Amino acid sequence: VLQNLSQTPVLRELLKEAKMLGTTVKIESSELCMEPQLIKLGQPGPLTLAMHQFVTEMQETKKGVVTPRELFAQVCKKAIRFKGYQQQDSHELLRYLLDGMRAEE
Repeated sequence: VLQNLSQTPVLRELLKEAKMLGTTVKIESSELCMEPQLIKLGQPGPLTLAMHQFVTEMQETKKGVVTPRELFAQVCKKAIRFKGYQQQDSHELLRYLLDGMRAEE
């Protein structure tokens, strides 16, 4: 799930812009066949910042291995069910991650 999200151009662009408070972002994608969207960004929350850090590491690292410790810690704060390293479904992680980031808007 995290590898797929890190390869999503629209998400990468939004996360890059999310660090700049008060920025208005225009999202348009011919691939998604959608109307351009204008989104005013507020202060990013800890989950959004952790996701930004993870995506940045995935894109820029040359070491080959990226460990999403901080991102996982932030997800666990929002969804206690992920604590303890029990097996969870990837679609549940995706849902909690995206819902958590949206709640920080």
